Order: sequence, then structure tokens, then C-alpha cells
Amino acid sequence: MKNVRVLDCTLRDGGRIINCAFSDQEAKEISQRLADAKIDIIEIGFLRDWRKVAYKGNSTFFTDVDQMRAFVNKSRKNTLYTAFIDFGMCDIDSLKPYDGTSIDAIRFGFTKKNYAEQKDEVIRWIEVIKERGYKLFIQGVNSLNYSDRELLEIVDMVNSVHPYSFGIVDTYGAMYMDDVDRLYGLIDHNMDSDICINFHSHNNYQLSFAFAQEVIKLSGTGNRQIIIDGTLGGMGKVAGNLNTELIVDYLVRKKHYDYEFEDILDMIDDYIYKYSLNHKWGYSTPAMLAGVYKSHPNNIIYLTEKFRLDTKDIGKILSMIDPGTRQRYDYDNIQRLYTEYVADKVDDRNQIDLLKKQIEGKEVFIMVPGNSLNTYRPEIDNYISENKPVVISVNFVADYSEAMSFFGNAKRYSRLKGKREGRMVIISSNIKSDTKEDIVVNYHSIINRGYKYFENSTIMLLSLLKRVNPKRITMAGFDGFDECSEMNYSDTSFQNERHIAEFKELNEELTKMFEEIVETMTPGCSFSMITPSKFEKVIEDHCILRS
Repeated sequence: MKNVRVLDCTLRDGGRIINCAFSDQEAKEISQRLADAKIDIIEIGFLRDWRKVAYKGNSTFFTDVDQMRAFVNKSRKNTLYTAFIDFGMCDIDSLKPYDGTSIDAIRFGFTKKNYAEQKDEVIRWIEVIKERGYKLFIQGVNSLNYSDRELLEIVDMVNSVHPYSFGIVDTYGAMYMDDVDRLYGLIDHNMDSDICINFHSHNNYQLSFAFAQEVIKLSGTGNRQIIIDGTLGGMGKVAGNLNTELIVDYLVRKKHYDYEFEDILDMIDDYIYKYSLNHKWGYSTPAMLAGVYKSHPNNIIYLTEKFRLDTKDIGKILSMIDPGTRQRYDYDNIQRLYTEYVADKVDDRNQIDLLKKQIEGKEVFIMVPGNSLNTYRPEIDNYISENKPVVISVNFVADYSEAMSFFGNAKRYSRLKGKREGRMVIISSNIKSDTKEDIVVNYHSIINRGYKYFENSTIMLLSLLKRVNPKRITMAGFDGFDECSEMNYSDTSFQNERHIAEFKELNEELTKMFEEIVETMTPGCSFSMITPSKFEKVIEDHCILRS
């Protein structure tokens, strides 16, 4: 008995790229021929709210299970037919009881937010589906969004309601192999053994086929039944899905399953090829960015088609969207962010070349305005005198005549206008320059919006230095923040009492951002500090790891 089954969701998830506008005749033929090719489970389409969707045929957005009857071949005794319900997008109470003439199962999807805010209602929907007699597939949308602890809570719920199947879902195509291993292991070890694991992936990183093989390999260590989702030709929005033909061929060749592989190929020629001429799916760099930023595919489509942006610009705008909002789509918000992004963006290639001439292959001495600049002033003076590094001060103008100044803060830049005269000044492009002499670098290339405090000017400068290749970075004044200290800065004009309550979180984020920079730049560039710092352990730990 085979423990792996294939679920083809071409008519549902594949159809999203054409708004599920398959003709009735075509949908019937695809369903029939999938069954004839011995595909185990066929998903007919979505079940939507009849009060919001007017079903008139020629669509796989249905509002009643009776409408699906024409697409189900009950003579195929070994074929299971299903439809997909999203929580909140269907009138669950109008669901007709299973009578054996239409679909056999329902796949029910809900998000982490749905479960957190409406747990009782989510469970009620589950109970309604089971009570009406359907095989229940539970699909926890975006499995990566759950912590291990949260996922175990879901597994406890799954065990209590005991569905036919529970799904690992890579909604935004953001998984790597270690994610698949972790999620499968966690679920397999904690979920009742007679509940199937259903794996659904998107191909943003070109890993869907590899993931399917990994899940099959993992399932071989036990008796767990596995269901793998695919679509003909990988049809689907943006990157698309696992190709049904690939997993079928693998199972025929490696497991000696009895699918009709050549019939699957004929279906791609007969039905899918024509859609591929007018609708692009499959790997692309924008699709890859959708995986990186765990973004709803409609955001990628809008940015690509509306603004004709370069790929890197798409990534930058996606990073500007709040992670929670990124999983939905709001075109007005994207339009606003696009306008903001264009206003700050500059082509800084010439400026970077200029900085490379000043810095590449040399030692850079960064002066951060922590209080240790005052208490360790003799040591700093001696170091600069003996080693003659390129000195760059952060958000202030240093006393050393040859020192450069970097400004990532508009208020500090404006306040020090007089002191800036005659100095080499570097500013990020979100600051309005008041002189043609400033070196203006692209703001979006030196920030990481994955962090709350991404606009910390010291981190911005370090990110800039990654682009100009110094051989060594020495730091002074990068003290970190102490809520018990009355003096965190070298100059009282920096102090902002409103931020004291955030010092702990700020130190933690600075540590993580600094770690990433050190890891990226070494061994080509070495790091050291000559004043005490809450972040010096980052350098110490990294030296131990490198040794």
C-alpha cells in the first residue's frame, strides 16, 4: 500500500492566476483526465459565500457543493474530490451535508491571526464541516508564521478534533530545507499517527520539488500517510506551485506507483500551455523576493506591472511594508510607499567610487558619540596619532581636522551647519542636503527594515562601509545605552529622555545588527574597540568562532 498520495489543485490554486476562470467544459475535462491518470485527490475549486459571489458557471469559485457535482466522477472509486474553504470567506452554516454525489472532502484554511482572535469560531467551522459528513483537511496557512510553541498548540487542537489531514503550508514560498525538516519533525512527533500530513509549497526558491522529496523521505521512517500538492505545469500566481508532472514522474520511477505520467504531459499541452502564453509564472527574481519578504503575490504583481521597477527596488519597497501587512495587499499603501521611496532614492555609484578611493584597503576609525569619547580621550588621541586611520564621526563633527562626518539624522545635520563647513560630509539620501559638497549615499541601501531601530546612524555607517571595503574598523564611543546612567552621550545635546525606556530593546537590536555586519565583513575586514562597549563581546565571540 502506498503511503504517498498526490493532490492536484490546478483548478483551485493554479487557477488563481486566471481568477479561476476555467470554462465548465475545460474544468470537467481536466478533472476527468486527472482521475483517469490515477491522481489520488482532485481539488475542484474554492467554496465562497453565496452572498458575495454570484456563481454563473465558467468559474471554479463555487458557492454550493451542488454546483461541483458536474465536475466529480463517482465511477472513479479511488479518487477523492475536495474543495477549499478560507475562514471568513464562506457561509459555513449553509454548507449542505455530504450525500455522496459531489465532493468528498473540504480543505479548511485559517491564519494564525484568525486562530488567535477567533479561536472558538475557527473550531466551530471545523466542527460544522465534520458534522456535515465531509473528510476534513485542516490547512494552517503560512506554517512559518508559527513559533514551535504556537504550532504545538495547533497540533493539540488538531489531535482533539481529529481531521483526515493536517497541512504544512509554505504560503509565501519562504521555506528552506531546514524549515521543512523542523516543521515536519515537530508535527510528526506530536500529532496522532493516523492523521495525514499534507504538504503544500510555492516555488519562489525553486525548492518545491526538493521539498516534496524530503517530505517523502521523512515519511519513510514511520507509518504516516503523506499528501503532496501540485498543479499541472506548476501553474499558479508568481512563482507557482510544485509541478504535478514532476512529483508523478518521481513516484513512478522511484516508488513504482501506477500514475499515468504521459497522460499528465498531454494535459499540460492540451490545457495549460495556452495559459502560459499570456500569464507568466515560475521562478523569477521578483518571485524570489516574495519569498524573502514573505509577501502576498499580488504585491509583487502590482509593483512589477504598475511601476516597472528594477528588481532591487521591488525588494526595498517590500521591506518598507509592515511584515503583517505584507501578507495581504493594499495598493493605496504601496502607492504611498513607492512615492516615499522614489523621493529618497539616489544613484550613488559615483559617490561610492569616491569613498572607495578614500577608504578601500585602509583602517577606518569610527567615533560614535558615547560618553567614553570623553573619558577615554587621551587613548583616542594617541591611537589616531600613531595609526593615522581614516576618521569618521557619527552625527557630529570631530575635532580632528582631517576627520569626515557621517549624518543619518536630519536634526543633527541641520544643527551643525556651521561646524560642517570645510569638512568632508557623508549623508544618507533621506536627509535634505544644504550644499553641493555633501556626499549623498542611497538611504535604502544602508538600512535593514527587519529591525525596529533600523535608522541607528552607527549601523547605517557600518552598512555603508561594507560597500567600500576597508581592511580594518576600529571603534570608540560605541558604548551602548544604560538607563541607570545620567550620561550616555559625549554631548548632552544628544540625550533624549523619551528613549530611556527603550534602552534594553535598543541594545538587543544593536547587538543583532552589529553581529550581522561583523559576520558579513570578516575576515576581509577586522574589527576592534578601544573604549568599553556593551557590544565588544560580538567581536570577541566572532574571533573565537573564526579561530
